[in-house]
This record gives sequence, C-alpha cells and structure tokens, in this order.
Amino acid sequence: MSIHDLISYLEAWAPPALQESYDNAGLIVGDPRQELNGVLICLDVTEEVLDEALSKSCNLVIAHHPLIFGGIKKITGRHYTERCLIKAIKEDIAIFAMHTNLDSIGDGVSAALAKELGLRDTRILEPKNQVLEKLYTFVPHEHAGALREALFEAGAGHIGAYDRCSFNCEGTGTFRGLEESRPFAGKKGEEHHEAETKVEVIFPAWIRKRVLAALFESHPYEEVAYDIVALQNEYAHTGFGMIGKLGKEMKSREFLQFLKERLGLRVIRHTPFSQSIRSVALCGGSGSFLLDKAIAAGADAFISGDFKYHRFFDADSKIMICDIGHFESEQFTMQLIYEKIRKKFPNFALHLTSVDTNPIKYYY
Repeated sequence: MSIHDLISYLEAWAPPALQESYDNAGLIVGDPRQELNGVLICLDVTEEVLDEALSKSCNLVIAHHPLIFGGIKKITGRHYTERCLIKAIKEDIAIFAMHTNLDSIGDGVSAALAKELGLRDTRILEPKNQVLEKLYTFVPHEHAGALREALFEAGAGHIGAYDRCSFNCEGTGTFRGLEESRPFAGKKGEEHHEAETKVEVIFPAWIRKRVLAALFESHPYEEVAYDIVALQNEYAHTGFGMIGKLGKEMKSREFLQFLKERLGLRVIRHTPFSQSIRSVALCGGSGSFLLDKAIAAGADAFISGDFKYHRFFDADSKIMICDIGHFESEQFTMQLIYEKIRKKFPNFALHLTSVDTNPIKYYY
C-alpha cells in the first residue's frame, strides 16, 4: 500500500474541500507514491514525535495540526518547524495533516469529544452552507430507474437522515440529430419528441466528479443534457461544533467535576452559572467564535478552548463557559483517526504517539 492509498481513504472521510481558507491540511512533506511501512498519529508534529516515528519504523506521521501554516522562505533549522522539516526530509518521513476538514465533519473532532461526554441527540452547532449542489438531468422514462441508482451509488441523494432522495417529473424532450450525430432515439435530420423523466438530486460539491461520471456512464444519450446549480442550503452533516444533552441534569459544580473526571482535566477556566446544566454545546480547539451560536441554541454550557479574557463577559449569565484548553478539547482526535484507519486496515502497523505535545503546563 502506498501513502497515497491511505491519504485517499482519509480524504474521502474528511474532504480537503471542507478546510478553511487559512488552513494547510493535506500532505505537507513526502512522496505520496512511497510504500507505506507504518503510521504514527499525533496532534502536533515535534522533533520528539519524528524520533518516535523512526524508532517505530513509521514513514508517515498523521497530525491534526499542520506543521506549516504560513509561508516559509528559509529552512535553516532556527525554528522547530524548520528542524522538523529537515529531519522529515532527511529520514524520508511523510507528514500529513487533517485539521479544519476533520473539524468540519459530523463524526469529526467535536463528535469525538461529545462521545466522550456521553451526549445524546447530538447535532452540529453551526452547519456549513454553500457546500451542496443540485443536479438536474433528463432521461427516457425506461432508463430513469437505472440512472437514479447510479447517482445514489455515487453518493448523491442524501438529505439529513435519509438517502436515495430525488425528485422526478415527466415531460417531453425534443432534439434533432445533426449529420455527425449517432442518436439513441429518432433519426438524423429529423426533430424527435421523447417522453423523458426529469431527475433532480443533491450532493456535496466535493463528489461532483464522481456524480458526473455516474451520470455519463449510466445515461443512454450520446449528448447528456444536465444542469448543476450551487445551493445556499445548510448541510447538516458538516460544520463546526456540536450540541447535545447530558444523560442527566447536573448542578454547575457537579458538572465541572464531571468534566474533570471524564476528560482527565487538571483545571477548568469557567464563568459563574447558577442554573442546572442539561444541554451542552462544545467545539474542539479554539471555539469561542461559536459562543453566540451556543447561547442561541439554548445550551446551558459551552466547552472549548482558547477563550480570551473579555470573551468570558459575553456569557452574560446566560451560559457557563468552560475553557478546558485547546489540547485537552482535542485529545481524543488521535484515537478517532486511529479507529477510522484500523476499521479499514485492521492488520496495518498503526501507532498513537506516546509524546505529550501539549506546550502548556500547569504548576500547582
């Protein structure tokens, strides 16, 4: 198996198209054609992590945070990023990152945190929009069933908790084949009227090539008439953060203790809150931008990391902010990636890093 094979599998799960404009997810260092020997999974790439990869004969490191965010003009070893790049290239270790694209899927980073807390009835807190497209096409009645089946197999037709969704209406298509045509129905040079079904399906934009390939392969016409329209609809399966309900209602102090024990926390920065807590919103990493969404959704508590001082005032007694730390809120991401790979490749050399890459320490 090549590095490319594994990356293709992971990117089908967390499409690169979902990463934010500032992000740098994907293969950062390495030759994707290289044969894959072993994988080491981490949150952050450090020199110690690369040493561990070498000791375990892993030539691919999968990280949540990209090693490179901005541009690099010189690689002289003056900074840890540059030293890691030098070591990775020298030792032929590939580095692959799954960042905001993994944050943005329904079973991604925030879902892993919600699962650890046992939240029920979860949904994405801020669904993405402008990621859906709709295909309109026209096909002879007797071929509509096979065409729909091909489009569904390609991944089109998912709406919420339903699949195989389409809209169909009947009408009459007209066309005239020119001299160079090879018409499926009718004769060259004669206007033909064909009883057709108009088929409509929606799909996420990143599978457009796959959907079109299925369309062209299954459609009987020499020239396929179709339209693709970008939609403004929210896509409930993608977006940031998550909201759900605790198994039982808790007082605020009981809830804080629950967080410490369940997540293995040493400290929680939080706002005062006198009400009981049942509905919980969360976001792995830096999620303060979702505070207003959490309040609007009726959450009693919002768990994330990297809250600035003045942002705590915005809780305004409406919600309990629980800043558990950036690393701490994403600590289950490594296991998430591990389990996804293990499910597909059960006999592959796969390791979780034993290096603590959290740069923040606490003194008691």
